[in-house]
Amino acid sequence: MPIRFGKAGKATALNELGRQRDDDGDQDGALEAYARASAVHPYWAVPWYNAGLIHKYRGDWAASLQANARAVECDPQNQGAIWNLGIAATALGDWATARRAWRQYGIGVPDGDGPVDYFVGLTPIRVHGGEASEVVWADRIDPARAILRNVPTPASGHRYGDLVLHDGAANGYRQRGDREVPVFDALELIAPSDYSTYEVSIGNAVSDDIDALIRRLEAGDAGAENWSTSMQLLCRACSEGRPYGEGQHDHGPEEIPGAMGPWRLGIATRDESAVRRVLDEWRAGVSTDASLHDFRCVLQASPRC
Repeated sequence: MPIRFGKAGKATALNELGRQRDDDGDQDGALEAYARASAVHPYWAVPWYNAGLIHKYRGDWAASLQANARAVECDPQNQGAIWNLGIAATALGDWATARRAWRQYGIGVPDGDGPVDYFVGLTPIRVHGGEASEVVWADRIDPARAILRNVPTPASGHRYGDLVLHDGAANGYRQRGDREVPVFDALELIAPSDYSTYEVSIGNAVSDDIDALIRRLEAGDAGAENWSTSMQLLCRACSEGRPYGEGQHDHGPEEIPGAMGPWRLGIATRDESAVRRVLDEWRAGVSTDASLHDFRCVLQASPRC
């Protein structure tokens, strides 16, 4: 005797088919299965939410907003759908919908008509480039946007000052002082920075002199970072986990500068000539015969329209 499923059972089976197809990399097939599940059981939030996830990671923000709004309508307590609705609305600049989503989630964002102004604090963000992914610290200016405050390496494809849209699910953790903070993945670049990235190698200088140089550069409206000491190469498991405390493992030998360098610095600036002047003045003022090598632009600022 054939087994007959009710509407709920058929929708559940189609939703599971969608999950399987998504796991197999067939996103179009998954979306088709979720659509069929929603047609059978239109007031069930789960397939709408699952479809919204695919649209989110594709950057199809109008479709993501529509799917997550429908999921929230079906289940006003669906926290994941509420959050993803806020992300999609932010990506589209639909600030009224974004405010409603954040408030429904429980975040007391202020009133307003334009972009949400709700400073969260310094947060680690994972940016993805064609050559590498990199975790950098950023000012999180609302629940889904952040401004990069490290000087990323050119392999990441990002710049100091980039405004990025980021996910809300933790994908790893870092320590800030004695607190553990989540790492969020960047979803897309919202507004590119007008800072170019430069790299310079400095020899025959002690670390205190390098620290003083970085302070002088930062005082002159540049971003600066000693890449020789500020970066740690991690495997994926550690980057997306907790690269400290119990369970930490050796990632192989790192090239550690000697007492006199050489040091590799990343500098972000709008004015190359001003940085060159600071470098020349600094070099003239240090007690050692510091040497500068390979000062070059490694990532040009994105042109502004």
